[in-house]
Amino acid sequence: MVAGHTRRASLSKDGGAKHPGTYADSEMDDARLSFKDLGVVYFGNDWHSENRTSSHHVATRLASAMSVLYVASPGLRAPQASGRDLKRLVRKLFAALKPPTKIGERLWLCTVPQIPFRRLPGVDAINRLFGVWAVRRALRKAGFHRRITWFVVPHPGFMAKHLGEELCVYYCIDDYAAHPGVDANLIAARDEELTKTADLVFVAPPALLASKREINPHTVFAPHGVDLELFGKAQDPATEIPAAARNLPKPVIGYFGSIHEWIDVELIEWLARARPEWTFLLIGHAAVDVAALRALSNVHLIGAQPYQTLPAWAKAFDVAIIPYRLNRQVENANPLKLREYLACGKPVVSVRNAEIEKFSRWVRIADGREAFLDEIEGALRDERAEMPAERRAAVADQTWDRRVADVLGEVAAALARRDAHSQA
Repeated sequence: MVAGHTRRASLSKDGGAKHPGTYADSEMDDARLSFKDLGVVYFGNDWHSENRTSSHHVATRLASAMSVLYVASPGLRAPQASGRDLKRLVRKLFAALKPPTKIGERLWLCTVPQIPFRRLPGVDAINRLFGVWAVRRALRKAGFHRRITWFVVPHPGFMAKHLGEELCVYYCIDDYAAHPGVDANLIAARDEELTKTADLVFVAPPALLASKREINPHTVFAPHGVDLELFGKAQDPATEIPAAARNLPKPVIGYFGSIHEWIDVELIEWLARARPEWTFLLIGHAAVDVAALRALSNVHLIGAQPYQTLPAWAKAFDVAIIPYRLNRQVENANPLKLREYLACGKPVVSVRNAEIEKFSRWVRIADGREAFLDEIEGALRDERAEMPAERRAAVADQTWDRRVADVLGEVAAALARRDAHSQA
């Protein structure tokens, strides 16, 4: 059995604990006792990526309970010939030659690059051999002995059950095969294979839960959390709005996050042209052509900003928007920014998907361009003084600390089941 653990999380359909007194924030000390001799080999997104994703949030909180070796994994898509991709590839190659870096009290970082051309004969075998060797080397240098593996991305999943782990976790946060620029068939196959192999599967997007449970019955719904304290600074009078947003003409319609293929740039352009007196403030790296937006005087593209500063930028927003394209990726998404916007206390206008609909009491959902414009106007018109606090209350029990504590309860229960089975 896993020593020191007497209570486990019971996740409800919306990802919260079913009853009070379960494994939650105040019981992280119990988790430290439960997992004190156990480390996590954590395969996540690029640690240095512009956005802080759920991969980062979960890893940093796991490290409060146990030692974590964060393995920065290669991207889902093959690198392009762009200067940005080439710089990232060179950085990963150099990082792979270094021993793991200690970036927190219990958190280590290493990089294990792979040959990206996965369909070429022999590439998978080479990647597996090199990956297992590199991760085992990093584990020795970091002093890990007992371990579990934790995959947040599916493409390094061929290393699952090859690293001497006591438990394999797949923490699925997206419909990876629907991402633009990936080999959809290959990534879908990797995703399904890892779902079958894992001892325990967590699923963030509600639209994927049923299909994952058909493949692996040990599947638990675990939606995203939010850093309530950080984003609450958007309501703090002491928070200063950055100079670039301080004196913009009102109202300010705001967005933060990367501007990728799944962002409806044409919708934003249409809105900006329809209401030239409004200001559109967009915070984040633009990975697609935004020349049409740059040409508009009422659109301000600020670029990527440090994660900790996002609440200060959001303080300038009068309405926050989620302008996704309606495609398979968005249909199956669980957007982080939804809870972050609500934690900021800001009015939110969004396109529709299953997870967003759960928050329809606090979010204005629009179907089509004209409806999106109407909902922004309604949000501006109907805002009342008590609404920011109501929005924050809607996500107050969905912090990342709470989410990770619940997840750790499920992990402890799975380890206990394994131990009981081995002793039977």
